[in-house]
Amino acid sequence: MNDKPTYAELEQQVAELSRKYQDSRKKEDALNAFFDQSLVMLFIADLRTNLLVRVNDEVVRITGRSLENLLSIPFIEFIHPDDREKSIKILSQLGEGKSVVGFENRHLTHDGETLYLEWSAVPDPDRNLIYAMAQDITERKRAEDEREKLQSQLRQAQKMEAVGRLAGGIAHDFNNMLSVILGRTDLLLNQTGQDQQIRTGLLQIKNAGVRSADLIRQLLAFARKQTVTPRLLDLNKTLGGMTGMLQRLIGEDIELIFIPGEKLWSVKIDPGQIDQLLANLCVNARDAIRDVGKITIETENIFFDDTYCRVHEGFKPGGFVMLAVSDNGCGMDAKTLDNIFEPYYTTKEVGKGTGLGLATVYGTVKQNQGFINVYSEPGEGTTFKIYLPRHMTKQENITDKVPERPAEYGNETILLVEDEPSLLEITTLMLEKLGYSVIGASNPGEAIELARNYTDEIHLLITDVIMPDMNGRDLAKNILSHYPKSKCLFMSGYTANVIAHHGVLEEGVNFIQKPFSIKALGAKLKGVLE
Repeated sequence: MNDKPTYAELEQQVAELSRKYQDSRKKEDALNAFFDQSLVMLFIADLRTNLLVRVNDEVVRITGRSLENLLSIPFIEFIHPDDREKSIKILSQLGEGKSVVGFENRHLTHDGETLYLEWSAVPDPDRNLIYAMAQDITERKRAEDEREKLQSQLRQAQKMEAVGRLAGGIAHDFNNMLSVILGRTDLLLNQTGQDQQIRTGLLQIKNAGVRSADLIRQLLAFARKQTVTPRLLDLNKTLGGMTGMLQRLIGEDIELIFIPGEKLWSVKIDPGQIDQLLANLCVNARDAIRDVGKITIETENIFFDDTYCRVHEGFKPGGFVMLAVSDNGCGMDAKTLDNIFEPYYTTKEVGKGTGLGLATVYGTVKQNQGFINVYSEPGEGTTFKIYLPRHMTKQENITDKVPERPAEYGNETILLVEDEPSLLEITTLMLEKLGYSVIGASNPGEAIELARNYTDEIHLLITDVIMPDMNGRDLAKNILSHYPKSKCLFMSGYTANVIAHHGVLEEGVNFIQKPFSIKALGAKLKGVLE
């Protein structure tokens, strides 16, 4: 008997195999199409190599990274540094065969932007590969953050409003009583003869009444119940006429320095409010200085664009006149800085402060559509920067536009040293977006260690001036001893004049003042490196 299949039977078997193959290919093509064209991000990762094995088009689109870049770099490097530790724990769970659902972390795009992702993953049976899907929830997280910020601002506004109403009501009644006390005291002084003891007592009563009246004016200002008459001012002229009064206020042991900005824009504000702002800030500065010291007042024109304000909380786009008051006193720690504008918050001894001075400053600045920033570190003094809106005429609106200058780009290697983590992160992202390679360090010791172990060229050191353990000048000397061809750029939230008064930097060094925009940073770097 012949068991060999006939030609017809072979032909039928081949046709069946071909059909099954075509069916499997169709299924595979369908799966591939689903994977590549899915509107969610899909990953396959190898836990042994820590590399992505496959990603779909949505991953490439959202991250802005090339397919080659995504598949050649350990995927942990795509995760935000602050989220890597918790992400590694999740990967360990997957390695143990456990699934993960709804995990959130932050990832970095090709341009250094931060993405918020929510993802779920399952391991394969042999626990080497993981299959994950993720969705971009950046807009949702930003909306949640914005909502929380608005709620916090509303709670603060309600609290301030309640305190303001209370303060205003008390101040109004107390002001009437003070008028009677001061009036009666003046009458008695006129009626008193040469009895020095009685006159001394009455004068002490009068002085206490006058100081109380000043306090009431602060309360009324804080409650926004004082009558104000805004008018156009040249701050340079206004402040120039105040220096004598301010010098008497702070005493002879403290040097008062006024550095007016050139071609200063006009602002619209009540002159009495400027007096109030300067008096409060100078008294605070005086109290922060032990024995002798310096208080510096500066003015300058500043312009902030929309891009800059999006990454600097509290800033507003437009032209502003900056009024800075700096001292070389004891400075403040982070906890104090968080509370300084709170009504009745004070670090002074009982009887030495009311806690209303800076609250009044804050209320006055906000009342005039401005904003205020503070830079301070323990032992290094304090700088208050007030930004008041520029007041432009119709002619100025047409002819005096601030030109948009494109950011400069480079490709050098930069060693960046900044002890504030959030500033280190944002400045790193700005530098990388400008094309530079960045070596980041959070303190001088780390910077020195990184510089010693780095085998290539470091073209530029960017360092904060005032840091714990070592200042920027001493750090620069150390780094430049290893890289003598390197350039150096110093940065600080304090103004250049205040830094010079600290004796940390000499005139003529490369300096950029915080906060700075990416355009200003790019232009500054080009100038320094070239």
